[in-house]
Amino acid sequence: MDTQNPSPLKIHIVSSTDSPEFTHLTQSLTRSSLVALDAEWKPIRTHQSSFPTVALLQLACQLGPRLTPDSDESTESLDSVTFLLDLLSIPLPSIWEILRDVFVSPDILKLGFRFKQDLVYLSSTFCAQGCDPGFDRVEPFLDITSAYNHLQHKQHGKKKPKQTKSLANICEEVLGFSLSKELQCSDWSSRPLTEEQKTYAAMDAHCLLEIFNIFQAKVVKEGNYFHNINKPAPPDANLGLKGVLEKDDMNSKILRIKFCEALDIVRATASDFPQRIVTVGGMRSMCTMPIDESLLKVVKKYGEKIMLKELDKKPKASKKKGKRRSSVAENCKENRLENLDGWQGPPPWDLSLGSDGCPKFLCDVMVEGLAKHLRCVGIDAAIPYLKKPESRELIEQALKEKRVLLTRDAKLLRHEYLLKNQIYRVKSLLKNEQLREVIETFQLKISEDQLMSRCSKCNGRFIQKPLSTEEAVEAAKGFQRIPNCLFNKNIEFWQCMDCHQLYWEGTQYRNAVQKFIDVCKLNE
Repeated sequence: MDTQNPSPLKIHIVSSTDSPEFTHLTQSLTRSSLVALDAEWKPIRTHQSSFPTVALLQLACQLGPRLTPDSDESTESLDSVTFLLDLLSIPLPSIWEILRDVFVSPDILKLGFRFKQDLVYLSSTFCAQGCDPGFDRVEPFLDITSAYNHLQHKQHGKKKPKQTKSLANICEEVLGFSLSKELQCSDWSSRPLTEEQKTYAAMDAHCLLEIFNIFQAKVVKEGNYFHNINKPAPPDANLGLKGVLEKDDMNSKILRIKFCEALDIVRATASDFPQRIVTVGGMRSMCTMPIDESLLKVVKKYGEKIMLKELDKKPKASKKKGKRRSSVAENCKENRLENLDGWQGPPPWDLSLGSDGCPKFLCDVMVEGLAKHLRCVGIDAAIPYLKKPESRELIEQALKEKRVLLTRDAKLLRHEYLLKNQIYRVKSLLKNEQLREVIETFQLKISEDQLMSRCSKCNGRFIQKPLSTEEAVEAAKGFQRIPNCLFNKNIEFWQCMDCHQLYWEGTQYRNAVQKFIDVCKLNE
């Protein structure tokens, strides 16, 4: 059943320098003063003597208008586009200089989240393909954690937290939605990428732009408070033309502005003029517009840079030392965990145990997306009471509610008192595959009548009698907005008895039903 969802992202896959997507990328980079960066690679399962190869580089470019010192609010719609550079398909030497220019351009503020590790792996990946030296610096740069700390300090008067929060937690607190990280450890070297992987990768970079926009609005608003009280004179106000031109960076800035103006004139007169990296004074460089004033204030106050040392570019040997265990003991432990990894049954809801026969699961934070999928096919699937529960709290909830705990955490298998028919380690990574795995493992019976019969938000049941449009509007007051386009349609509304969320049978509902019919193979 339908609820309101955010508009889809503009995602472009770049796998060739001859493709329209690559031209679109270069055009967007010259128009943007704000670019969010992220990278994905295949997880390292065992100790390796080299860095992993980066398979995907995400660049989210903000192209729309930004805040100015004279405005308190941003323009409602900020145009942005996200590019996914397939580094396994595109020749790396052909994009090395372009990326290097973006990383060091003074006119582009780069955003990231713990991006230094990504930069180390990127540098190693490009060096392995003959692009030596690799990337060794990014400036100006802003770690989104700094923006989050500033927002927290201004809102709550708190000092900077000692422990850095995850990006998912920051998104939830600042943007109000949860950023699923379940695909972070998927195989990014496998081609083609799934649609879920593409969306996940794009959202990882795009959310950095969204967080920064909120942060920038706060910074500009704080600056406006003092703007008219004591406005200092510009540093060049008393300089003559000769003095201005003698400044170190003035000549290059004037040249860059005039060149971009000339380039715009050429584009206006030649519609087929290609957007390319240009050569000025013997150096290849991107023609970018100078950074705007409000963004420049953020750079001056909060900007930083990432610098890689030679030591950073060398893989560190593991320093962990522990007691040597005999191979016999290790084999016994591995065999024991392998046996516990499967399902041994019967489940706690089995009729032979005096239960009602209705399957009930508890999904920990590592498979929280699976919980929503189970609810969509009518299965009772709860999540932990707390966002970051301890193992003991998970165990107590599973035992109290007689649920099977679903997890991907192998460490939970070591709790002997929970292992007896109340824990299962999910092996699949993607939610659709996880759902199929659980259905097959526990031999769940799914029918088309069960689909979308539970609230995907809280796991509650729906009211027995549907609501009319008038009743739904009354129930939604101050709680949920119903689109105006539904008022003239004869649509029934269903309400969750627990959280009171309203649902209706629209296009998304029909698409979801068909999706789960296919996933659960109900037509076979």
